[in-house]
Amino acid sequence: MDQVRRKLRADDAHKRGITGRGVTVAVMDTGIILHPDFDHRILDFTDFTQGRTKAYDDNGHGCHVAGIIAGSGKISRGTYMGMAPECSLFVMKVLDRKGNGNTAQVLRAIDFVIENREKYNIRILNISVGMLPSADEAEKKNLMDAVKKAWNHGIVVVAAAGNNGPDKNSVTIPGQCKSIITVGSIDDYVKSKRGLKNGYSGRGPTESCVVKPEILAPGTAIKSCSARGGYEIKSGTSMSAPIISGAIALLLQKYPNMTPAQVKLRLYERAVVLGEAGEQKYWGVVYLNRLL
Repeated sequence: MDQVRRKLRADDAHKRGITGRGVTVAVMDTGIILHPDFDHRILDFTDFTQGRTKAYDDNGHGCHVAGIIAGSGKISRGTYMGMAPECSLFVMKVLDRKGNGNTAQVLRAIDFVIENREKYNIRILNISVGMLPSADEAEKKNLMDAVKKAWNHGIVVVAAAGNNGPDKNSVTIPGQCKSIITVGSIDDYVKSKRGLKNGYSGRGPTESCVVKPEILAPGTAIKSCSARGGYEIKSGTSMSAPIISGAIALLLQKYPNMTPAQVKLRLYERAVVLGEAGEQKYWGVVYLNRLL
């Protein structure tokens, strides 16, 4: 895992001026705070749960996810810098303080991203939330259709595989959508005190025999921005997905004309297959220098 983490460090890219500047990532989660590490790069905050207008995160999950993508590391003097420290954020709060939400709010949020994609140059939608297996079948279909619609409108959708592994077909919705990029955790067998079982990362194949998740990234004991200020550690595929969203922000700064399909093909062609990935037929892991 140390090798993967070293290869994912973005220091070389940042030194070359590849920092995600000019690229906006939409984050659909529990919200965000005006953490110093986000500078003035939160372009919009919309609360679909309570309709509040000022940025807040009463859970902490969303702020942590946003920090993995876009934190500048300002208050840690660069130690806990995100993948794309100069990209912009378009934040939608769709989950409450307990991390719960409803499908209608999520669907509205996705439509909102599509409507504002050109105004804010939204190139990526990070979804570190998943629908429970017990959810209504119609709701599942609606969410899958919505992320596919965003993808077809030129937005690279990145979703977490969920933490219901290690059984087969345990990837959560919308991560099962064939079109989008689904991310699992490569270090889900590393012992964690965060209440997650060994092998927590959702696994495929899906019911339609599609390989999911395609890409793996570290997800255990990731340190990022806290909604209380400073930093905290969280674990799960929710942390793996924004690592890849941030990597794609760097890629799209360098190659701004890439379509979602071209981004996905690039990930496939440049993925590095390690033992952990090969056993499950995943594409592999991302090494940034190779991707860029």
